[in-house]
Amino acid sequence: MTKRLLVTGGAGFIGSTVALAAAATGEWEVVVCDNLRRRGSELNLPRLRAAGVAFEHADVRHLDDLLALGAFDALVECSAEPSVMAAVDGSGQYVVDTNLVGAHHCLEAAARHGAHVVFLSTSRVYPLRHLNGLALDETATRMTMAQEQPVPGASEHGIGEAFPLDGARTLYGTTKLAGELLVAEYGESHGIATTINRCGVVAGPWQMGKVDQGVFTHWMKSIMAGQPLSYIGFGGTGKQVRDLLHVDDLTDLILRQLADPQRWDGTTFNVGGGVDCSLSLLETTALCAEIVGREVEVSGIPETRVGDVPIYVSDCRAIFAHDDWRPTRSARRVLEDIHAWLRDHGASVPG
Repeated sequence: MTKRLLVTGGAGFIGSTVALAAAATGEWEVVVCDNLRRRGSELNLPRLRAAGVAFEHADVRHLDDLLALGAFDALVECSAEPSVMAAVDGSGQYVVDTNLVGAHHCLEAAARHGAHVVFLSTSRVYPLRHLNGLALDETATRMTMAQEQPVPGASEHGIGEAFPLDGARTLYGTTKLAGELLVAEYGESHGIATTINRCGVVAGPWQMGKVDQGVFTHWMKSIMAGQPLSYIGFGGTGKQVRDLLHVDDLTDLILRQLADPQRWDGTTFNVGGGVDCSLSLLETTALCAEIVGREVEVSGIPETRVGDVPIYVSDCRAIFAHDDWRPTRSARRVLEDIHAWLRDHGASVPG
């Protein structure tokens, strides 16, 4: 019998990709809900409709919206507001209402139907003071993590799940960590299967990239259009590093988790590209320029923004020990796929 999957934030970047992939398996009746607040999310509606995915205009901030969607067997929670600047730009109330209250509503609906919950969390749950206190080495193009680190859970492999959680972490990270605690509580008290993925940077086609979220799409689009770019913070050198995970690799993982909820029940794993799929902004510029066929000059702004960190790379050894899932798409492949998508659809992508 076909099972019913609800994807919240399902017109967004990750949500729409997961919904389309789940529908393509033929094993799920897929319904997505979204409030369409983020510009560009409406562009995914024709894709969803063509794949037979049902769309409902609903908002996780309102429990009645979710209950009106009916019963479901599994839920992938992708509805978060991901702005790391929320406490600065005045959108803090929306972040709390969506990421924390919304997560509670999703869990309440899932508990009423006994549904498996896959919760997308973030590397931003890790506190700034610890991330900014890492021991770093520097090469000609990037910062790297030294083998010996002053805090547990950090190594040359990146940041692991044992990394300390005490301290401030941006309002976005705080609401997502609080959401993780709610997930664990509902799993224990209501007996539902729960799975938490702490994602680093996820990138790929159909991400409406901005400076503070979706940086790799923003970088590629700006270079394609010949628009100015700046390396902001850390001396303005562009050596700050992030790992990146192709959205299709993340989707492959989520489909595995949905297929075997008991095996993934109660797990919390860091999920990212790791050292092998990481880039500094300086390296990103060079790779984008090579793919586009255009040389670019990038200015430097030495001052570091509130909430930024010099490096984040996911240590995925725990999830690799649990399962044979592995990211298979390289950093170049991620950028090539973004380039191809922007070439075909860039005119309609909001700036």
